[in-house]
Amino acid sequence: MPFRMRVSVRRSERHRAGLFPLTADWNYLEFFGNVLPELNPMLLSRLLLTFVSIYSLTGTATAQQYTDLLKGRSMSQWMLPSGEDVQAGWSFDPDGTLHLVGKGDNIITKEDFGDFDLWFEYRISAKGNSGIKYRVMKYGNSWLGCEYQIQDDSAFPNLSAEHYTASLYDLFDITSPVLKRNYINVDQFSVGRIIVQNHRIRHWMNGNLIIDERDDSQRFTDAVTNSKFKGQEGFGQNSVGKLMLTDHGSEVWYRNVYIRRLDGRAAVR
Repeated sequence: MPFRMRVSVRRSERHRAGLFPLTADWNYLEFFGNVLPELNPMLLSRLLLTFVSIYSLTGTATAQQYTDLLKGRSMSQWMLPSGEDVQAGWSFDPDGTLHLVGKGDNIITKEDFGDFDLWFEYRISAKGNSGIKYRVMKYGNSWLGCEYQIQDDSAFPNLSAEHYTASLYDLFDITSPVLKRNYINVDQFSVGRIIVQNHRIRHWMNGNLIIDERDDSQRFTDAVTNSKFKGQEGFGQNSVGKLMLTDHGSEVWYRNVYIRRLDGRAAVR
């Protein structure tokens, strides 16, 4: 049975200043399985804020529904790039967490997404490397897309900064020097969020904004030109594409992977 908690978020001076673009009346939020007891208070508060952000524009649950991409502990919404069903490597732990161990291959969503708001919890193994890609499409024989990098950054001190967690992989490290990554222990779950809307791309890591870029800017074009994707025409600027959970040979865990479509909606601040 889901655990339900009643929460309220009021529009304070900090909300009006744009620091917390969230508003909600009293609404029920649901937490499944054993997720809630494992979160420390800081992460729990961030998770609650992420949940109630679905009410930030309308104040109603029905106007902006999230879809659970791991609903029913099923991989029915995912497939291999070949179109085959997901089998080896990816499986669900007893608590409902999606777990990659061994060789599982990259997996992609069966559906395409345009503008969207995706949030998720992730945990990466020590010295591990993985990521979530979006706007994924086929370039020749390869499935490529923008990537929210996930890795044990402490194990790779000499990597280029645009390869660190929550970066826009190989394109951007952080959008501004004032933005800082919020690390927690590698054996705990972190909370990630990606919003793509009206050419604007944003990444969060444990409540901290890391990436805020526009795909229609010269800055974005220059970043692609100077990256490993320079030979892929229009890379990252396609308006629709699939999501991908990558297999880079590392053990990784995902849970609470939710997405809502933002096509045609007012801008999410």
